[in-house]
Amino acid sequence: MTTQAITWTDPARAQAFNAWLAPLAAQHGLQLHTLRPASADASFRRYFRIDSASGPARIVMDAPPPQEDVRPFVHVARLILDAGLQGPELLAVDETHGFLLLSDLGQQLYLDALRQADAAQADALMRQAIAALVQWQVRIDPATLPNYDGALLQRELALFPEWCVQREFGITWTEAQQEQWARIAALLTASALAQPRVAVHRDWMPRNLMVGLNGPGILDFQDAVRGPVSYDIASLLRDAFVSWDEEREIDWAVRYWQQAREAGVPLDGGLKEDFGEFWRALEYMGLQRHLKILGIFCRLKHRDGKDRYVQDLPRFFNYATKVAMRYRQLQPLLPLLEPMSGTYVEQGYTF
Repeated sequence: MTTQAITWTDPARAQAFNAWLAPLAAQHGLQLHTLRPASADASFRRYFRIDSASGPARIVMDAPPPQEDVRPFVHVARLILDAGLQGPELLAVDETHGFLLLSDLGQQLYLDALRQADAAQADALMRQAIAALVQWQVRIDPATLPNYDGALLQRELALFPEWCVQREFGITWTEAQQEQWARIAALLTASALAQPRVAVHRDWMPRNLMVGLNGPGILDFQDAVRGPVSYDIASLLRDAFVSWDEEREIDWAVRYWQQAREAGVPLDGGLKEDFGEFWRALEYMGLQRHLKILGIFCRLKHRDGKDRYVQDLPRFFNYATKVAMRYRQLQPLLPLLEPMSGTYVEQGYTF
């Protein structure tokens, strides 16, 4: 039929896909011969773009079960639209097979736009992303989302010693080092659990936002949870693929903090009244995320054969090192990081 540009490893799945898509052609004006890859991510999901004779192009998601479950995506997509935010419209849903037909949010990622932007353009884009985040936190009820609890936070942190320390760098910690790590993990988890709970995207970063006329289009939201209020702003300011100087980070964090207080985002007394307390909570939260990502990127290499992500390990060692140096309670993390971050220093990276 129409999938010459699409590679399928499972003929039965290709047949099911064609059987699902063909009847939608007349209903949505789809031009089947235009189906082509749009993007892929670190999961098993794939996205295709297809032109429509009756309007803008559409996006088709291929999320093969049992590796992927589209039901969380469908649920959160509806929450996004109900909140008045820019998310993909669900045009056709096959939850059993993991096929979705979606509206197209455009082709310019925030990441690409920010890399090309001057200072004023970058500031405008980041302000739009911050305003949309505040709207997300105010208008999306977290009650129907999974809880980002202590067990999940600890499982995420455990990815770092397993995949980054042991698998990527071949380091075996002593019992004393393992105890140091356990204390750091407990501190980060306690800080996260002490924060007010909101709807958390979990990857509110430039790679998952699209440039749009009415605010950023929101992507990759299927892992949303009920969790710490600082998580998403930490994700935005200390991104996996683009970094900012600390002066700009703090400026945008202050803008977020002010807007969040005015809009009624739930901030407890300390975080609401003292930006310094909020900044500390954001940095602790960001450190938890960055240690997790160091583990995830190494797991993508060793388990899934996706080597390209480890190219950004130096960025995350940079983030983690700066935060650990700033706070006395976190400084025991530094000697655990140095045998790994030192490798990148020798290669020309500076922290």
